[in-house]
Amino acid sequence: MDTLINAPEVRRDPRRWWALGALVAALLVLGFDMTILNVALPTMAGRLSATTGEQQWMADAYVVVLAALMLPAGLLGDRFGRRRMLITGLGVFLGGSLLGSLAADVPEVIAARVVMGVGAALVMPLALSVLPSLFAPDERTRAVGLVSAASALGLPLGPITGGWLLGHFWWGSVFLINVPTAALSIAACVFLLPESRDPASPAVDAVSTALTVSGLAALVYAVIEAPGRGWSDPLVLAAAAAAAALLTGLVLRERRAARPLLDLALLAHRGFLLHTLAATLVMFTLSGLMFVLPPYLQAVLGHDAFGTGLRLLPMMGGLLVAARGAQPVVARLGSRAVICAGLALLAFAAFLGSRTTVDSGYGFTALWLSIAGTGFGFSVVPAMDGALAALPAGRAGSGSGLLTTLRQVGGAIGIALLGSLLAGAFRDRLDTTGLPAPAAGTAGESVVAAHRVAGETGSARLAVSADGAYLHGMTVVLLVCGVAALIAAVLAAAFLPGTAAGGTTADRDTADRDTADRDTADRDTADPDTADRDTAAPAADGAAAVPAVAPPEADGRQ
Repeated sequence: MDTLINAPEVRRDPRRWWALGALVAALLVLGFDMTILNVALPTMAGRLSATTGEQQWMADAYVVVLAALMLPAGLLGDRFGRRRMLITGLGVFLGGSLLGSLAADVPEVIAARVVMGVGAALVMPLALSVLPSLFAPDERTRAVGLVSAASALGLPLGPITGGWLLGHFWWGSVFLINVPTAALSIAACVFLLPESRDPASPAVDAVSTALTVSGLAALVYAVIEAPGRGWSDPLVLAAAAAAAALLTGLVLRERRAARPLLDLALLAHRGFLLHTLAATLVMFTLSGLMFVLPPYLQAVLGHDAFGTGLRLLPMMGGLLVAARGAQPVVARLGSRAVICAGLALLAFAAFLGSRTTVDSGYGFTALWLSIAGTGFGFSVVPAMDGALAALPAGRAGSGSGLLTTLRQVGGAIGIALLGSLLAGAFRDRLDTTGLPAPAAGTAGESVVAAHRVAGETGSARLAVSADGAYLHGMTVVLLVCGVAALIAAVLAAAFLPGTAAGGTTADRDTADRDTADRDTADRDTADPDTADRDTAAPAADGAAAVPAVAPPEADGRQ
């Protein structure tokens, strides 16, 4: 294959649409891998005797690594070849999936998820960055749209696919399903994709990468372990202190860097900051809800894994429909009004869901899930579009990369914090009176474990108590989500830059952007290579900013 170095003219390779098919298949796998594990967790918890904290780690290990490595992975592709690193990422993801399918205990599953996170971090930012070497501008919008649609399709496919696999095979099949698709994508990339690179790309900052990974891991560890050990436990305090020190060191290092991995100076721009916070909050809430809902549907309501996947579709459907319909509504009403309305809908759905009881049945649950999905879609897409639109043109790559990273961090913290609230509330409310101490301790680990102990001991009272305790914990989580969304809606209404109908940014936001442009010009005068990098490859940094929800119009600008 010929090597292209950011060539402005693209030779129309007759195999380019086949190559795009390989990228679509790869991103489809990554898309439904984001949700497939949520349906599998209750089953895995029963088979592996996993506590709620261990389930949180099985979900969060992937997200923490993905968030920390996505930006340096994009730079590796620019520097050493995007096709080469894309193939490497798919190979690593394949290997991690194979390890997950063969895992025999919780630590092995967590290790496999870490490996899969490394592979996904290489694939996500590079999948869109190779498109300029395949497609001329007149075809590129369609190609980006197809890639974005593949990622979005993964959201509803994940729960359904995971549920079907668990109904017919063992739990490891939710990992094994990735292997043939990843292998096919590797072969297609080898034979169909041209190589491209940017020799002017800066070297990866290994120290900043290490600070990010270790800081996020320490923070997530402290949040997950606190409910069981107590917030005053020395180990929890040490992890929290380490997280604070490591992340502070990261911020200080990035602020001094001439070419930062995370361009934190962009957070000084009010429009970008507030839109990014809104998008991060939505990811925080979505990730937390996707963690707490499957055990409710399986353990409390008694549905199997496939039935659970189907019953998550109202939220996914509402999210996808609202995400697709957000653009014309924004054009008519302005982004601030739509974001506020979406957050208000999300708050209403959470408060409504907090009224769920053991006897409510699925119909009531489907109602508030549909409203929640609609709120997600109407808030997240305009928020991300607003964040990217607020950026100076020369900082599109850095800004979309920072937005991607913060959203993934929000997802990791959502699983950790909301999962920990759930675990603590469940343990406090569960009635284990009369059980031997070992059985009582096991029952307090999760609602799945409590039902297993109830079956072994023949205690119907324990099963009823477990259902009630889990509903209590879910109520606490939903109330926290509702309050957070309501506060965010009020803050968005008060402080988001005004956007007129038709997408015209208000004068005060324009003034802020002009200031940012002047700052950018000053910095680029000192370091012109940075401007070249950000202008040349915005897709490399921001390809995965909205892999699961945004319509092609939103993704195409990243």
